[in-house]
Amino acid sequence: MRKRTLSQGISVFGQSLSQFFLLSRRLWRMSARCFTALVGGYAAAAAMASLLARLLPIARVEATLWGMILSFLIFASLGLWAFHERRLWKVAKVIWGGTLLSAGIVMAIGVRP
Repeated sequence: MRKRTLSQGISVFGQSLSQFFLLSRRLWRMSARCFTALVGGYAAAAAMASLLARLLPIARVEATLWGMILSFLIFASLGLWAFHERRLWKVAKVIWGGTLLSAGIVMAIGVRP
């Protein structure tokens, strides 16, 4: 007779404990990736649009318009890339780092005269 270990003996929702924790880990990774893609991508697109609107050497209204138009492209690109890249830490580093960097530069530059 085989000796049962603790992880083989306990059943959670019809699965062994090791299968449950593996599923739980995958669920948390996918949730973190979705959060980074949606919330982080939106924040990055908004910060980059603000930075672009501030730096473009055209009229204030046109610069804001171009920033907003390009923010949709930035958000879609970051969202697609977030699910294409295999490493979650790289995705989080680029998206959240880009957000903080862009927002920091916008705050340091200030409003447009």
